[in-house]
Amino acid sequence: MKDTRRARMSLGLLLAAALVLMTVDHRTGENSPLGPLRGIGAALFGAAEGAGSGVVRPIGQFFETMTGAPEAQRRIEALRAENKRLKYDLAARSLDRKRSAELRSLLGVAGTGGYKIVPTQVIARRGTPGFEEAVELDVGTADGVRPEMTVLNGDGLVGRVVQAGSFTSTVVLLSDPGSAAGARLEGSNEIGVVNGVGGSGRLVRFRLLDSTARITRGHRIVSFGSQRGVPYVAGVPIGVVERVEATPGELTRVAYARPYADLTALDVVGVVVQAPVRSPRDAVRPPEPKAREGL
Repeated sequence: MKDTRRARMSLGLLLAAALVLMTVDHRTGENSPLGPLRGIGAALFGAAEGAGSGVVRPIGQFFETMTGAPEAQRRIEALRAENKRLKYDLAARSLDRKRSAELRSLLGVAGTGGYKIVPTQVIARRGTPGFEEAVELDVGTADGVRPEMTVLNGDGLVGRVVQAGSFTSTVVLLSDPGSAAGARLEGSNEIGVVNGVGGSGRLVRFRLLDSTARITRGHRIVSFGSQRGVPYVAGVPIGVVERVEATPGELTRVAYARPYADLTALDVVGVVVQAPVRSPRDAVRPPEPKAREGL
C-alpha cells in the first residue's frame, strides 16, 4: 500500500510540474526559457517522423505497383497485339499492291498477244516425277485448264501445264532440264530450241539451228509456237542473250539467255486456254534495249 501511495504522489507531482511548465511556456511566448528544449523535441520528433515516412513510402509504392501490375500488363499486351495487327495489315496491303501490279501487267501481255488466259496464283513449289523444277497453281480442270497449256506472267514465258486436277494443276518451269520449247530470234526467222539448265532458273540454253546465224549478247528470244498452240503459243518473250558459246564445226550454235520471268519468285501467272488466231510475232516483246554488246 505504501508503494502505491508513493507512486500516486510521484505521478501527481509530475503532472503538476508539467502543467506549470506548459503555463509558463505559453505565457512567455517566444522568450520562454523552455524554447531550446522545445526545439530539441521538435527536431527529435521530426526526424522520427521523416524516418518513418521514408520506410512507409516505398512500401506504399510497392503495394501500389503490385495492385496496378495486372492492368499495366493488359495494356502492354493490347499494344503488342495492335502493333502486330498493323504490321500484318501493312504487309498485306503491300502484297496486294504487288499482286495487283502483276495482274495488270499479265492482262496487258495477254491483250497485246491475243491470248485468252485464266489468271491464277502459284501456291507451292514442288517436284513432280521426271522433273526437278515445278510449281502448283490454284486452278484446274474446273477452270478450263488442261495439260500441255502455256503458262506465262507479265514478264514472259513461265512453262507448261503437265498435270491438271479439278482445282489445282502442276506446271513444269522453263528452267527445268527436262523442258524444251521452240524459240525464235526477234526480228528474224532464225529458230532454235530453248532448254532449261537448272541452277535456279538464272539462265536457259538456246540452241540455234543455223550455226552461221548471227547472234550477239542482247538479242532477245520469243517463243516460236507449237501446232495449235500446244504446248506453247507463239510470241511470248523468253529472255535476253547474255553469252554466246563458240561452236566451231558444230551444226548448231549455242547461247545462254536470262529469262524475262523470274522463275524463282513466281506469284501471279496466267494459263493460256486459247491461242491467238494469228501469231503476235514480236508485238509482246519488251522495249528495245539501248545497246548491244557483240561477242
